[in-house]
Amino acid sequence: MRGVLELIAQVGPSDANDALTGEHGTGKEIVARLLHAASPRTRMALVAVNAGGLPEGTFESEIFGHVKGAFTDARTDRIGRFELANGGTLFLDEIANVSLRQQAKLLRVLETGRTGARWLVANPARRCEDSFATNAKLDEEAKAGNFVKNVALRASTR
Repeated sequence: MRGVLELIAQVGPSDANDALTGEHGTGKEIVARLLHAASPRTRMALVAVNAGGLPEGTFESEIFGHVKGAFTDARTDRIGRFELANGGTLFLDEIANVSLRQQAKLLRVLETGRTGARWLVANPARRCEDSFATNAKLDEEAKAGNFVKNVALRASTR
């Protein structure tokens, strides 16, 4: 445990993304919270999302938000999780359970630091640190075609 805490103290202050892997119940979210607390973003929000548990049909609105009229049932503007975490940390748990289609959309945000939805319009220069967690081995999942390889690479820049 001491080694984990030393690593958190060492890498926490950077702005790089985190990819936290391990079996269920090993404390990935606790590590994400400790990394956030050790980061320059500690006074900002940490927004935790079970990304793998979001239904495919609502994933985009939940993560990126939407503006009124963007689709049939968009009766009001909706703030997405990226916007909620603006300036802080967005922790996406169970990232390996997100569909390949949605992973591609996450890749755009990882590459540019911006979403294509409401958050970009309102805050073009703001971003948040991204942390990801999974019990899957992302390299193996990417080789098997179950995970977008570039998301795995971008998610693990530490």
